[in-house]
This record gives sequence, structure tokens and C-alpha cells, in this order.
Amino acid sequence: MAELGLFWAVAGAAVAVFLAGAGSAFGVGTAGQAAAGVVTEDPNKFAQCLVLQLLPGTQGIYGLLVGFILLSKIGLLSGSLASIDLNTGLMLFAACLPIGVCGLISGKCQGKTSAASIGIIAKKPDQFGKAIIFPAMVETYAILALLVSILAINGIQV
Repeated sequence: MAELGLFWAVAGAAVAVFLAGAGSAFGVGTAGQAAAGVVTEDPNKFAQCLVLQLLPGTQGIYGLLVGFILLSKIGLLSGSLASIDLNTGLMLFAACLPIGVCGLISGKCQGKTSAASIGIIAKKPDQFGKAIIFPAMVETYAILALLVSILAINGIQV
């Protein structure tokens, strides 16, 4: 039964990494398409567009961080696996869901918001400070999900 608990714990790490990473991939891709159009017209706007394109990439980093924290907690990274019962494995899996699901959704949404902000830069490059606020607001929810996942994982006794 310890193998089943370990399976669910590792599956939780995978969910955190895969879902949040997919959200970032979608978001960075969406923003990158908008950035490419703007930079084609004015190469001097590359740096501002790049910053806005990179913002949706943070969700993938958050998912990776949660995955590493969990894999370290269960001993997979050190080579000395903990014995985890089914209930604990399921709790660890559930602890990874906030960043996985929120990372997927917020990464995609942040990409769309970043693309819209890139549109601001296309017409008014002096408004970069205001343009970056819109995708940064979406980031707030990814950070909250990251905190919940980390606190939950750390609160579960292995």
C-alpha cells in the first residue's frame, strides 16, 4: 500500500509541473505572437515586448518549484524514499492541485492579457509602466495558488 501512496505523491508533482507548464507555454506563445507583430513594425520595441512575453512563463516556474519541493519531501531527489500511505499520498496530490490548475488557467489568461498590453506598447511605448500592470494582476492569483500548494505540502507529515 505504501507504493500506492508514493504513486499519488509523485503524480501530484507531475500535475503541478505539467499543468502549470502547459499554461505558461500557451501564455508565452500567445504573447509571443503579438510581440512578433509589433517587433516586425518597430524593432526598437523588442525589450518591452520581451518583458511582457516572459510574464506568463512564471506559472511554469511555480509548478516546477512545487514539484521539486514535493519530490524532495518524499525523498525521491535524495534516493531515500519515504514510506507513504495512501491517504498521505492523496493529500500530497491534492496539495499540488492549486498551482497545477491555477497555473494552467492563469498562464493562458496572462498570455492573452500580455498580448493586449503588447498592443498598448505598439501604439504608446511610453505607457509601458501601465501596460505591465494588467498582466501583473493575473500573476497575483498564480502566486496565491503557489503559496497554498507550498503551505499544504509543508503541513503534511510524511
